[in-house]
Amino acid sequence: MPESDDELRERLTPTQYQVTCQCGTEPPFDNEYWDHKEKGIYVDIISGKPLFSSEAKFDSGTGWPSFFEPIDKNEIVEVEDTTHGMRRVEVRSRTGDAHLGHVFPDGPEPTGLRYCINSASLRFVPASEVES
Repeated sequence: MPESDDELRERLTPTQYQVTCQCGTEPPFDNEYWDHKEKGIYVDIISGKPLFSSEAKFDSGTGWPSFFEPIDKNEIVEVEDTTHGMRRVEVRSRTGDAHLGHVFPDGPEPTGLRYCINSASLRFVPASEVES
């Protein structure tokens, strides 16, 4: 059963809640994973589902963690976002329904995509702790 809003408020930090549940954005270059280089996977802070691998992470120069593809495309939901006078594609986690960030068509090969993701929506699991 999904957690209630009150349970999420209690479990998450204020920034995690604001980003994931209220479609917020954390500051660039001042977040946990923008410059993180350890091998492992990034999971949804709400559901724990794997979202992105360090193998797909790259330095986009934006100040947020960026990936060229998700681990499981079925766990990512794309939603048109026209807030702030822009036309963008929001990405959310399917299971946790968390706002993750946005995807842009200016990433590196092999996909040409840049998933620009808020660190606050992620939890990192080191490769040494990931079960095969």
